[in-house]
Amino acid sequence: MSKTFASWIKENGIGEVECLVPDVNGVIRGKVFPAQKFLQSERDGSLRIPSSVYTLTVTGEYADDADEITSMSDPDVVLRPDIETICVAPGYKTPTAFVFADAYHTDGRPYDIASRYVLKRVIDLYKKDGLRPVVAPELEFYLTQVNTDPDLPLMPPAGRSGRSETAPQPYGLEAITEYEDLIETIYEHAEAASLHLDTMIHESGTAQLEINFNHGDPVHISDQVLVFKRIVRQVALKHGVYATFMAKPMENQPGSAMHLHISVVDAKTGVNLFGAPLDQTGGNTDLFRHFVGGLQKYLNHVTPLFAPNVNSFRRMRPDFSAPINLQWGYDNRSCGLRVPISQAENRRIENRLPGADANPYLALAASLVCGYIGIRDKLEPSTMIEGSAYNKARTLPRTLDEALDRFIACEPVRELLGDHFCLAFQRIKAHELAAFSGVISSWERDHLLLKV
Repeated sequence: MSKTFASWIKENGIGEVECLVPDVNGVIRGKVFPAQKFLQSERDGSLRIPSSVYTLTVTGEYADDADEITSMSDPDVVLRPDIETICVAPGYKTPTAFVFADAYHTDGRPYDIASRYVLKRVIDLYKKDGLRPVVAPELEFYLTQVNTDPDLPLMPPAGRSGRSETAPQPYGLEAITEYEDLIETIYEHAEAASLHLDTMIHESGTAQLEINFNHGDPVHISDQVLVFKRIVRQVALKHGVYATFMAKPMENQPGSAMHLHISVVDAKTGVNLFGAPLDQTGGNTDLFRHFVGGLQKYLNHVTPLFAPNVNSFRRMRPDFSAPINLQWGYDNRSCGLRVPISQAENRRIENRLPGADANPYLALAASLVCGYIGIRDKLEPSTMIEGSAYNKARTLPRTLDEALDRFIACEPVRELLGDHFCLAFQRIKAHELAAFSGVISSWERDHLLLKV
């Protein structure tokens, strides 16, 4: 018997259901229902939410000219929960479930600025050509002391030894066991929520961790990334610390990335179409080369989709192992695009540009749409480099302002992502940028107040 909401909720003894709606920033919004109310609303199609939810900025305000994006009357959109995404929500007193919902106009058309739909739209381009993208993110994050004053810098928390880290501990096993209780709870909650996690390591920053996800469908993996982020933040709070996915939370520490491993397979056979025998073009197929060519030509123009915040651009500095251009090379972590050591059957490209703060749906949509254009137009990549890519010119934009100008002017990408979405995204980000520009920083008060 196929799974239904009613049978699943009964089998798992669920009392409440959280209907999750990711906004443009990847912030989870939505509604909480008693289980029976959820079932009734799902059956009669009365699950709805104001369309303006999708124009909210990261500050919780509505974007300038939001009424032009959603229409003056702010109509409701219909929410259709995705049965494949329902999972146990661990850590609640009342047995609770998560489920992601897609948004539709009342006439049945998909709501085209919903980030989950934007990614599905790109995947459909591949489906039409008999292709299927497969992805796996590596997501970095920091644990910090509780910090209730935003003017104060973040500090690493004490571990079970009672001491805080003061030096880098990449891959340190003793360092990661400092947070063993918290990590075990994360794994327990992730298992309860059916997340497909692989390996956790200690990264280069103080109290910086990285989790690897198993390869899978881009939409499903994006759902899992958002659930994982929520679990980690909740578990951290219960252990008396913060967990942050900011791209650059501390000025003298490395930033946090969301590296994306991407391959394309035959939709019918599942055969990896990126890998060839080593005696043929170095093990890379023409399709793989064209995919990389598309990334190299267009990722510069869609940077806001994987570096969406002012803080995102603080991470992209060569001193802290973050890429500054779109060079590519074998097993070369200075490149924005790295080809990991792999056989033909698991050949993939690692896009090292996205930050941990990115909306996973949009970061993947950006990567896949650029690769798709490369395949479609048979774009050739540059010559692979050896040595440090930091010796090459910076080609990524330096600021969100510059990145937004490039994004809105990139017609080939706008055509495939949808003009309505691109306009909405640009206005949301421009509103956030204007709000940031009005803030006087502690640096300005420190160095200018009594000197100039």
